[in-house]
Amino acid sequence: MSDTVHPFPFRPALCAIALVAALAACRREPPPTERPPEPQAQAHTGLRDAIQAPQDKAHGVEKTVQDAADRQQAEIEAAEGG
Repeated sequence: MSDTVHPFPFRPALCAIALVAALAACRREPPPTERPPEPQAQAHTGLRDAIQAPQDKAHGVEKTVQDAADRQQAEIEAAEGG
């Protein structure tokens, strides 16, 4: 083995640090998040309306049934003398 001293003993370490720095600099930047994405579902409302219509109808029927039950309960209470 020779006892020669290298003029740059830290050369491999410096190369590794330079490589890591270069790779870190090549990273893509994330997209800007200042502006929210524009809604896409506004153009296609047919499916949403097809789903919502029966639900709206069911809410109307529920109110009608509840009103009839309230009237029946009031009639029962009136008949019992309450």
